[in-house]
Amino acid sequence: MSANLDLVRSIYADWERGDFFTKADWADPNIEFFALELLVGSGKGLRRMAELCSEFLRTWDDCRVEASEYRELDDERVLVLVVHHGRGRASGVDASQTTEGATLFHIRDGAVTRLVIYAEKKHALADLGLEE
Repeated sequence: MSANLDLVRSIYADWERGDFFTKADWADPNIEFFALELLVGSGKGLRRMAELCSEFLRTWDDCRVEASEYRELDDERVLVLVVHHGRGRASGVDASQTTEGATLFHIRDGAVTRLVIYAEKKHALADLGLEE
């Protein structure tokens, strides 16, 4: 297993428990963050990423993400197919019944330099020219 894959698996070990903020030592200080289709937005830098994530997480109860598959695309990119868990605070919608997404990690020199979160797995696969 590569160092990049090890890094991503360690990030997901925290995220699967719903722990999104205890540590961010995996992220480059100037990380580019994109949350596609989630109405969260995008930004650059650790502070902006934390703000956007906090804003999104405030709308959910028991928000977690579970990795279902890891794909090492090349020397700098790892794609993780995921299932989202949680319940919308306002709507009561159970996300785990409907939501399969993906996260694309761009990694350079042992740090995540770009993080792209897709609400829908099919959009990530299409963007990357991959098949189901």
